[in-house]
Amino acid sequence: MSRLTHIDSRGKAVMVDVSSKQDTIRTAEAFAEVKLSGKVFKAVKENKIAKGDVLTVAKLAGIQAAKKTSELIPLCHNIFISKIDIELKLNAKNKTIEIKSYAKTNSATGIEMEALTAASVAALTIYDMCKALDKSIIIKEIKLLSKTGGKSGEYFRSK
Repeated sequence: MSRLTHIDSRGKAVMVDVSSKQDTIRTAEAFAEVKLSGKVFKAVKENKIAKGDVLTVAKLAGIQAAKKTSELIPLCHNIFISKIDIELKLNAKNKTIEIKSYAKTNSATGIEMEALTAASVAALTIYDMCKALDKSIIIKEIKLLSKTGGKSGEYFRSK
């Protein structure tokens, strides 16, 4: 087993020094899913949630969250984000909102955490905006779909 990168010689948590690493183009995609009741799903679809347009606000919240990742996750580096996008898709069959985030940077370290944070906060925003109608909303399936760039190379989740 290789040495843990975020632990020093005394076993204490540390932020990794990436100053010797070369900047490369890096991307990441993440996914989250929010399960709604039929009543809430219909209200979101018809844009009849009292707090406003759920999908637009969730998208903006996810974008904002990606930019704040290093402030939320203690050992994450503050990196330049050249692109962050969030797609929210209503799945009528399953009464879910599927969230897919995409993040890109030219940096010495990866952008996976920014993509995951974006998808997670978009999901939490959906919960917040809809909880007055139903508190049994379920946030599930937060996962990394892919990452490219850097020393560790590419990763693509198989189904």
